[in-house]
Amino acid sequence: MDPFLVLLHSVSVGLSSSDLTQLKFLCRNRVSKRKLELAQSGLDLFTVLLEQNELSAERTALLRELLGSLRREDLLCLLDDFERGAEAGAAPEERDLRAAMEIICDNVGKDWKRLARRLRVSEIKIEAIEEKYPRNLVEQVRELLRVWKNSAREDAAVSCLVSALRGCQLNVVADLIEEDQWAQARQRRSANPGSLMAWDSGSAAPGAS
Repeated sequence: MDPFLVLLHSVSVGLSSSDLTQLKFLCRNRVSKRKLELAQSGLDLFTVLLEQNELSAERTALLRELLGSLRREDLLCLLDDFERGAEAGAAPEERDLRAAMEIICDNVGKDWKRLARRLRVSEIKIEAIEEKYPRNLVEQVRELLRVWKNSAREDAAVSCLVSALRGCQLNVVADLIEEDQWAQARQRRSANPGSLMAWDSGSAAPGAS
C-alpha cells in the first residue's frame, strides 16, 4: 500500500471527533460545504484534499499546518517519520529537484507568471492557478511547479528550472539553486568519497573560473 495513504489512515485513526470538527472548520475555504458535511472521518476529508490536489506525498505542508493547529504533536511525529523516510528513499535527482522547487517557492514571488510562461505552462492553467490560490503567492508558485512537473514527467529536471529562471532574468534565484546543488553534491561526496570523483574533477563550483 502507498506509504502516504498508510500515513493518512494512521492520522485519521488518531483523530477524535472534536479534532475532525476542527479540521472541517479549518478547511472550510478549501472544501465545499456539501463535501465537508459528507466527511465522516479524517480519511474522508483527506481523500477530498487529495482529489483537489491540495495534498500529496510531495505536498505535506497543509497536513502539517492542520495537525499543528490541532496541537497534535503525536500525529506530527508520524508525519515527520514519513517525510524522513520519503527523503531517504528518493533518488538523488528527485531530492535535488524537490530542493530546487522549494527555493523557487521561497524566492520567486510575484514573478511566477513569467517563470510559468518560460516553462511553457498555458495561459489557461496560469489563470486556473490564480483562481485556486487568489491571495497566496507561495501556493501559486507551488501549484505552478506541480503542474509543470506533472506535464514534463521524466523530463522534469533542475537544469530546466535554472534555464527558465535565467531566461526571465531571475538570476539570483538560479544562483541560489546552483549553490544548493553544489553543496548537496559535496555532501554526497563526503558521505561516499569514491562516488563523485569523476564529477568533482570535471566540475567547478558556481562562480569559479
